[in-house]
Amino acid sequence: MQTQEIAVVTGANGFVGSHLIDNLLNKGWKVRCIVRKSSNLKWLDKKNIEIYDCGLFDKDGLRKAFKDANYIFHVAGVVKSKTKEGYFTGNVETTRNLLDVALENTSSIKKFLVVSSQTVTGPSTKDKPVDEKSVCNPITTYGRSKLEEEKLVLSYKDRLPITICRAPAVYGERDTEIFIYFKTFNKGLTTTIGFNKKELSLIHAIDLVEGFYLAAISEKSNGQIYFISSEKFYTWEEINSITSKVLNKKPIIIKVPHFLVYTIAAIAQFFAMFSSKPATLNIEKAKDITQQFWTCDTSKAIKDLGYRQKISIEEGIKRTCAWYKDMKWI
Repeated sequence: MQTQEIAVVTGANGFVGSHLIDNLLNKGWKVRCIVRKSSNLKWLDKKNIEIYDCGLFDKDGLRKAFKDANYIFHVAGVVKSKTKEGYFTGNVETTRNLLDVALENTSSIKKFLVVSSQTVTGPSTKDKPVDEKSVCNPITTYGRSKLEEEKLVLSYKDRLPITICRAPAVYGERDTEIFIYFKTFNKGLTTTIGFNKKELSLIHAIDLVEGFYLAAISEKSNGQIYFISSEKFYTWEEINSITSKVLNKKPIIIKVPHFLVYTIAAIAQFFAMFSSKPATLNIEKAKDITQQFWTCDTSKAIKDLGYRQKISIEEGIKRTCAWYKDMKWI
């Protein structure tokens, strides 16, 4: 009789992490969640999981969580920080800690999967989405910290069965970032950045975490990097049109010139200096959102892992908005 697979998930209480938990539980896996003592566990409530509130720096706590574990999914990361050190500590040093504890458990670990980001390559160009062979040219501190994390992870590939999965922009139920777009749209207003047509890869969280699962169980994925993304690319005009149908709203569209995005970002960043929390829109985020192309190629994941995008943008926006309405978020 086959024994039950044991998975450890960091960042389990977050948007993507909680969807991964659901995916693994549906497959009959035993799931251990690593969170901080201060973490909000609302997306994990009443789920058949084990919680380890040791955070990512407590090696003794991590040892308990990793004992006899078969799969480690490192989803946690720092996406907003007021300092460069914050990004590198949260994305590189935490990962180093996890890898070192994993080395003590090589007899049971079948895969150590790290979630990375399309920001490591930087934006794409017209008609040329980035892929795993693209030269990495991150344009933000976050992207540079994730690239450093990837280099660190790859340095362990002779000692651990590691895989890196890069995600593009992600949306779906429980998301709070792209949610702002849907919230303002529902109020009859939406903005487009700049005057040129922007194209992006955009994946629903359920497709993304299935990609993580397929990468984790694959023999081919050892020591490899994969883009797990939408197979189609979208423009904001298309996304606006679909959202308009789903919410039955015809919003006022305000085109915000790039210089104004940077101005607003600079003001927000200035005021964040007096707050304990970093600004949601800062100069680096402005640099991100004013790029024309953020597209990536999933061919390698399709070929090696049998991955496919299953949730269309129409279905994804429909179910996401329905969830926001059920939760009274919009």
